[in-house]
Amino acid sequence: MKKWLFIILAVLLAGCSSSGEKQEAAPAGGEKKKEEKVTIMLDWYPNAVHSFLYAAEEKGYFQEEGIDLDIQFPANPTDPINLAAAGKVTLGISYQPDVIMARTDQGVDVKAVGAIVRSPLNHVMFLKDSPIESPKDLEGKTVGFTGIPLNEAIIDTMVEQDKGNPEKVKMTDVGFELNSAIVSKKADAVVGAYINHEVPLLKYEGYETRNLDPTKYGVPNFYELVAVTSDQTWEAEQEKIKAFWRAAEKGFEFTEKNPDEALQILLSKQDEANFPLVEEVEKQSLDILLPKMKSEEGFGSQTKQPWEETADWMKEAGLIKNEPNLEEMFVNIAN
Repeated sequence: MKKWLFIILAVLLAGCSSSGEKQEAAPAGGEKKKEEKVTIMLDWYPNAVHSFLYAAEEKGYFQEEGIDLDIQFPANPTDPINLAAAGKVTLGISYQPDVIMARTDQGVDVKAVGAIVRSPLNHVMFLKDSPIESPKDLEGKTVGFTGIPLNEAIIDTMVEQDKGNPEKVKMTDVGFELNSAIVSKKADAVVGAYINHEVPLLKYEGYETRNLDPTKYGVPNFYELVAVTSDQTWEAEQEKIKAFWRAAEKGFEFTEKNPDEALQILLSKQDEANFPLVEEVEKQSLDILLPKMKSEEGFGSQTKQPWEETADWMKEAGLIKNEPNLEEMFVNIAN
């Protein structure tokens, strides 16, 4: 009897580590990766453009790369770039023109590590029955905008390129009430409206629209959304950020091949209290976004040309005063 008691006790003791810590079995492929924390702040609440992140998280791609992902939402639009620059988050999702302004005139040590949306979503939008056919037709019209100088520069460039006079266009600040501004006829057109959000949302509400693509009228084909980090974070955590991006790329590839499933994952992660999503709108949005996110050089790849052209245009438009140093502004993480 004593012999059996001794054997049972020995087996029980063997099942415990000497320190009392739980021992995790290594996966069949080898040692379990130690997970490292990566925080990313979205440009806004979850919507179709973030589907690749949530798909990658749901499918375990970040875990496979040893990344413990923390997705955060901003309190205001400047948080992603400011908190990334301050090292408060690993990455932030921001806008290429904002990176150029922050780096060039504000002395903010921030750089883009990946392009998420590769061309402008911001178009000039108006109702379908509007007489507007080209930017010159905006002369004598009221154009609503969000109060951002970039949008005024877009209108000026488009109208000038179309041989019109920008001074004949009345710009009115409507805040973020872009859709209601054209529905109520407070404005004849709006700039700052996103073709993947305002356009399908108005369609869902029963209003058909048309829009003008600024890149067809002198505005450079800038990256709409980029992932940014600080110089210091990039130097210290470069390998971790690259691991994050490998998982994100898998998430994009999954979303591209399985858009309906990726959309359902997104809808399950939405912030219903602050920004409830309409499935029909987000489905249309994702259809618009996927071709604009794809790159033959790899998801997130960047080249110097969009940075150079956008910076030159911003300098000419008076959006920046100093000479930009493009070499410090971005890295091509796809290399």
